[in-house]
Formats: sequence, structure tokens, C-alpha cells
Amino acid sequence: MAPIPGSGLAKGLAVTLRTMTKKTVTEQYPDTLPELPPRTRGVIGLFEENCTVCMLCARECPDWCIYIDSHKETVPPAAPGGRERSRNVLDRFAIDFSLCMYCGICIEVCPFDALFWSPEFEYAETDIHDLTHERDKLREWMWTVPAPPALDPAAEEPKEIAAARKTAEKLTAAQAEPQELQEPREGSS
Repeated sequence: MAPIPGSGLAKGLAVTLRTMTKKTVTEQYPDTLPELPPRTRGVIGLFEENCTVCMLCARECPDWCIYIDSHKETVPPAAPGGRERSRNVLDRFAIDFSLCMYCGICIEVCPFDALFWSPEFEYAETDIHDLTHERDKLREWMWTVPAPPALDPAAEEPKEIAAARKTAEKLTAAQAEPQELQEPREGSS
């Protein structure tokens, strides 16, 4: 069946008329905050304790807006007779949000979960230089990062949690064993 000439135009005008008759809703932004989805991309927060200064985030950033400085420290051996190790220590971690395009590549490539999305979006500045957030400011954004969504109840227990639980059970059993040996048995004197 051939389409009726002008039916596409009629459909388009019908959509336009429907939209024109709907009431417009204006949100009064400063007075009422918008209801954002829970995992909104606002600003990037830094969990500094997890950062190993691997530099993956800075290398993968397409805008080169992440600045990291570090130095090496020597760590004494963990056991006698062991060798000294060196580790990187974070001196500076900064993100220039005037350059950032909020792609999230830095968060995705971080192998140690040191970077997170915060839903905060109200950090406008009058001076563009103030949009470079140093690690202290990035650490403050961590307080606004929402908790991750709950795991599926039917899902398998993560291997890290299972290993930690088994270790805790072994320690509890090892601590209970010496107490059993110390307690005198009834009937023996």
C-alpha cells in the first residue's frame, strides 16, 4: 500500500501541536535543587589512600588535565633478612576541571579504585585558575560519593570477601584452641 501524500507532514505537525499544548514546567534551580539520578557524573573525588601513583589516569586522560607528582621512598624489609623495597609517595594530585571533559576514562582505568564520581555539580568559580582542584579539595569530594549499589543477592560472594572471611575464621579457631588447652578438665586433679 502506497503512503498517502503529505502523511509525514501531518504526523510532524501533530507532534508539534501536542508539544505546544503541554504545560511548561520551570524548576527554580537555586531555591529547589534538582533530583539527580544516584550515579550522576558531577565532579571527581580522590580516595588518596588507594592511590599508588601508577599514573594510568594521567596517561589515559585525553585532555591531559590530571597532574601528578611523586617521589620514591625506601621501605625497610618486612622480615629480618629481607631486602628493602621502594615505593612511590604521592606529592601532588590535581585535576584541572576547566579542561576536563568528564569522560570518566581516568575512573575506569584506575586499577586501585582511587577515583570516584561525585554527584556534586555546584563548584563554579569566578577565576578559571580556581578550577584546578588539588588533592585536598579532591579528598573533600569523597564525602559526597554515594555508596555503590547493593549486590545481587543471588550473586556469588566476591573472592576477596570469601578469603577474608576464611582468614577470620582460622584466626578465631586458632585463638579458641589455646583457651581450650588452658582450661582444666573436670575430674582431673
